[in-house]
Amino acid sequence: MLGARDEVAAWLGLSAGGRALPPAAPPRRRPAPSREPPAVDDVVPVAGVFIGRFPVTNAAFARFRPDHPRVGEEQLADHPVVLVTRADAIAFCASLGARLPTGTEWEAAARGDDERPWPWGHTFDADRCNCAEAAWGWTVPVRTHPEGASPCGAEQLAGNVWEWVSDTGEDGWGVVRGGSYLDTQHGLHAARVLPADPERATGTTGFRIVFDRDARRSGWTGSS
Repeated sequence: MLGARDEVAAWLGLSAGGRALPPAAPPRRRPAPSREPPAVDDVVPVAGVFIGRFPVTNAAFARFRPDHPRVGEEQLADHPVVLVTRADAIAFCASLGARLPTGTEWEAAARGDDERPWPWGHTFDADRCNCAEAAWGWTVPVRTHPEGASPCGAEQLAGNVWEWVSDTGEDGWGVVRGGSYLDTQHGLHAARVLPADPERATGTTGFRIVFDRDARRSGWTGSS
């Protein structure tokens, strides 16, 4: 039986240590997750809104900004988009009639009703997220960790990339949540709030969308 990290390595054609492997049989523990980028309007209900099931991907962002440096790489199509400022994230959301989640909405999606420290529960598990302990050292596809889903069904709320929320600190800085692939379990705690320069685009920060129930009822879709 393969561990979750070995399964992902086999799926990406690598060994757990990063060496290229010859084609391998599919992992026996579970089928390899799809590499199809999710629809931008794949959302789940929580806290009176609809929040993205996944972070916005390079494939989705390519339709908004085709000159973005990551969107031309086919192998990165289903990775979360990074190198975006908060203004970039807000503009993308607005183009779809959506918005960034508030910190309260984001935390409700990540922690459920029991104030769990990580989206999947009260015990940290590096096999359920892309974190420093997992040692991937880069972003991974957004469907990589279905076992890391929160109670509402949202995925990737711990690790992989930090996510912009709409909150603004007293100093005017923005706020990111969730931790990235460079963070340890403590950095991935769902209650952690990290100030961030809203004008700085980094390789560890992305975002997800939210839209209100009224917008959903009015017939909005990600392709409209």
